[in-house]
Amino acid sequence: MDHRDTAPDSWELEEDAEAPTTAAGLSAAIAALNVNAKPFVPNINAAVFVPSFFQSTNVESPPVSDAPSDPTGSMEVAETIAPVENGGTQSDMVTEEETWEQKDEPDGGGGGEEEGGEKEEEGAACGQGGPSDEEVQRLELGDEDEEDDDDEMMMEEEEEELPLPKVAPAQPNAPKKEHVNVVFIGHVDAGKSTIGGQIMYLTGMVEKRTLEKYEREAKEKNRETWYLSWALDTNQEERDKGKTVEVGRAYFETEKRHFTILDAPGHKSFVPNMIGGASQADLAVLVISARKGEFETGFEKGGQTREHAMLAKTAGVKHLIVLVNKMDDPTVNWSLDRYEECKEKLVPFLKKVGFNPKKDIYFMPCSGLTGSNLKEPVPECTWYTGLPFISHLDSLPSFTRTSDGPVRLPIVDKYKDMGTVILGKLECGSISKAQQLVMMPNRHTVEVLSLLSDDVETDDADPGENLKLRLKGIEEEEILPGFILCNAENLCHSGRTFDAQIVIIEHKSIICPGYNAVLHIHTCIEEVQITALICLVDKKSGEKSKTRPRFVKQDQVCIARLRAAGTICLETFKDFPQMGRFTLRDEGKTIAIGKVLKLVPDKD
Repeated sequence: MDHRDTAPDSWELEEDAEAPTTAAGLSAAIAALNVNAKPFVPNINAAVFVPSFFQSTNVESPPVSDAPSDPTGSMEVAETIAPVENGGTQSDMVTEEETWEQKDEPDGGGGGEEEGGEKEEEGAACGQGGPSDEEVQRLELGDEDEEDDDDEMMMEEEEEELPLPKVAPAQPNAPKKEHVNVVFIGHVDAGKSTIGGQIMYLTGMVEKRTLEKYEREAKEKNRETWYLSWALDTNQEERDKGKTVEVGRAYFETEKRHFTILDAPGHKSFVPNMIGGASQADLAVLVISARKGEFETGFEKGGQTREHAMLAKTAGVKHLIVLVNKMDDPTVNWSLDRYEECKEKLVPFLKKVGFNPKKDIYFMPCSGLTGSNLKEPVPECTWYTGLPFISHLDSLPSFTRTSDGPVRLPIVDKYKDMGTVILGKLECGSISKAQQLVMMPNRHTVEVLSLLSDDVETDDADPGENLKLRLKGIEEEEILPGFILCNAENLCHSGRTFDAQIVIIEHKSIICPGYNAVLHIHTCIEEVQITALICLVDKKSGEKSKTRPRFVKQDQVCIARLRAAGTICLETFKDFPQMGRFTLRDEGKTIAIGKVLKLVPDKD
């Protein structure tokens, strides 16, 4: 038997009850107390109870001998304080244990007197005033006690838990910010994912602690400089190899705009994924490495700097920002000469692709690893006087989009999650919740159950937004990337045969009718065959040849009839440019770019 268990009880009896107790009765009560109290030691919820009534009622008040004591009263007291966590001393715990024990054996010799003394105090504290008074008092005092005991612990828990859920900032009630999709393109290891990760950190979309965790993990793999890219490369394979495979998605906000980052893969094996990313973008950021040897590798024939710039133009990107990355490298050291050298080599090529150097292209130096010139200007780089990257994005002119046109949403991806979910960029029109739409080319009528714009639920969406839609009325297996969501009043065109103007960019031999290639149009990938060459087009004058050519070769422009292996959704370039441009690829290379001139109805 522990003497500490008995001490408070006998003191209370002497002070409060002052009742004569026999030694035998007392020892019997103590023995009973000890045995029955043991199982209830874990009940620390009632710790606050004793301080609260000691503070609220006078302890020295004389006890009323025959006060009616109801066992359920003490039960209620214990229950009301249940939410409060550990606080209070051992003596407090013991007094509460007695109240539990009294319920178990109401007539326990000398224990009965103890019980009377205890319960009279309880009655004074809570029985006489109504339950509302007692609860208010108890809650206030309980809160104070909790703060005294656990204040620091709670603060630490809050600090840890609050930053963890990274939810997008709620859309303000003010007019929606303009939505801009930015695709990062360029050669392997130019630093696309690192710049994307750095921007997310600088704009507060990734926690410092998360990046520190990535840095530790990257260090363990001897890849210290890769940690920023892990914010966008979430796949384990991508992290192990340091190569992006699928188009990474993230978003950040500035004062004026909401940006979606599309982090395209730079490796030539994953160009089809890059085309899918570029087809959703309004603005392309071409990342090139200023490091000696790396820029040259990316820009030479077979490098992805050239191909990506061309594909971005074909995918309908109007504005191009060229980020000359790795300017902090020891071989470069923010050298103006190296910056100008890269610029001089790139401008003629970009001009040839179709960008206007004065209006459409903007060059700026930066360092993705250190974040220099992304948000703040760089002191070391005195010769660059323009705005940093994020500020420059904010200062760009607005993109013109029509929300009153027909709905056109090319599907990028789909999966099952409590229904059928599709991803895509709304090219035209506006979509709202519970709207009835048609999935082309299968003509399935579907209903929009919920709309998420960059993981924030909304009731309606405008053109240019990257959406996740949960659909009703269609199974996930019935959808393929490249299908189009339209409104029933204005369906998009679908078919297999069409006439197009094609520019042959790179092909060793000649191309004749019967030639097969892979067609990339908006988000759709389909095999096509050139069934007939209709005429050649003069590059300078635009004149068409009178006779049908027997073949076309590199750098020639022709009009040809193409036939797809399956039915695809497409529009003429004149009516709807975003769904009328395409690229032809074969053997891992981009062979031709083109635009749809006319849709030919199928004979069958």
